[in-house]
Amino acid sequence: MKLSHSKRRHGFTLVELLVVIAIIAILIGLLVPAVQQVREAANRSSCQNNMKQLVLAIHTYHDNKKVIPPGCTTDATLWGTGSGWGSSWMVHILPYVDQISLYNVWQFTGNSGYVNANNRALTTQTNTSALMIPLYRCPSTTLPKTPQEGTSLQVMQGNYVGIAGAANQALAGTGYTESRIDNSAAGINCCSGGGPSSAGGTLFRGGQITLTNLTDGSSNVLVISEHSDYLVDTNGAKHQWTAGGLYGWSMGTNTNTPPNNPNATSSDNRQFNCTTIRYPVNQKTGWAINAANTSTQTGDCTSGVCYDLGNNIPLNSAHAGGVNGAFGDGSVRFISDGTSLSILALIAVRDDGKPALLPQ
Repeated sequence: MKLSHSKRRHGFTLVELLVVIAIIAILIGLLVPAVQQVREAANRSSCQNNMKQLVLAIHTYHDNKKVIPPGCTTDATLWGTGSGWGSSWMVHILPYVDQISLYNVWQFTGNSGYVNANNRALTTQTNTSALMIPLYRCPSTTLPKTPQEGTSLQVMQGNYVGIAGAANQALAGTGYTESRIDNSAAGINCCSGGGPSSAGGTLFRGGQITLTNLTDGSSNVLVISEHSDYLVDTNGAKHQWTAGGLYGWSMGTNTNTPPNNPNATSSDNRQFNCTTIRYPVNQKTGWAINAANTSTQTGDCTSGVCYDLGNNIPLNSAHAGGVNGAFGDGSVRFISDGTSLSILALIAVRDDGKPALLPQ
C-alpha cells in the first residue's frame, strides 16, 4: 500500500499579507481623523457647557447683588477693603460655580488677586501644584495649566475671558465711536503699554452695570469668550499670552475707575482677565516682539498683545474655525473665523444702538 505524504499548505502568501497590511493601514488612516473629530466635537461641546455655566453664574450673581460682577477690581469698596491689585470676575462668581468654600476664605485685601499670601496658599495646593477649577479651563486648550513664561507662579491659567468692549480701531466704519475708553502711554514694555481698554462692554474694570444696561438686547451682547491657544510672534516662537497674564485666573486691576477718557494716557492701563476687542477672531500669528528685550520675547505691548498684559489679546481657541462665545441672554454660540471685525466689535459693545447679528 502506498501512503501519501503530501500535505495541503495553509496560510497567507507574502503578497496576500502585504495586501492585508495595506488595507489595515488605510482603515487606520481613515479612522484616526474620525476619532479626533469626535473627540474635538465632544471637547467643543464641553467648552460650550462650561461657558453656559459661567454666564448663568453671572446671572445668578446679578439676581443676588442687583449688578453684573465687575470684570476686575481693586481691593476697595464696593468689593473689598483696601487698595492693591484686586480680583477678577472669576473670583466674584465663585459662590455660583460650586466654589463657595473657596470664596468664603478669600481675602479681599492686600493684593487679593496678585501676591496675597492667604489667597496664593489657597490657589496653590503645593509648591509645584496649582489648584485646578475645571470649569475655568477649555478641554481643547493647547496651553499648559500654569503660566510658563516670565514667572514662577504656580497658579491656574484660565481659558475664558470677559468682554470689556471694543477699541475704536475695530469699530472703524460702523458709525459708532467709543468714548468710554482709556489709552495707554506709548511704550513697548509691560505697564507702560497694553493697548486701549474699554468700558463699553459687560465685564470691565470697576463695572457696576445691570442687565438692563444691555440695551442692544442681551442676545446681541457678547459677555465671555476664549483665550485658549498659543500666539506666535514674528520669529515663529509660541507664547502663552492670555488675559490672565503671568498671574492666572484670579488677577484683577489696580483701580476701580472704569475706562472713561480716550484723550488721556495712563501709565498702567491693564484689565486682567478681560479683553477689549481690537483684532479678528483667531489672529494668532505675526505678533511683534520687544526688540529691546528679545531674550524674554515679552512682546510689543503697544499692540495690546504681550505677556503682562495686553488689553487686546484676540479671541482665540484650539477649536477648528472659530471660538465659543457666551451672550447676555445665557446662550452660547460659535463665532467663526469669518466673522467680520466690525460685527465682532459691535457685539462686544452693550449699547451702541447698532445690534449686529452673527453670521449663521
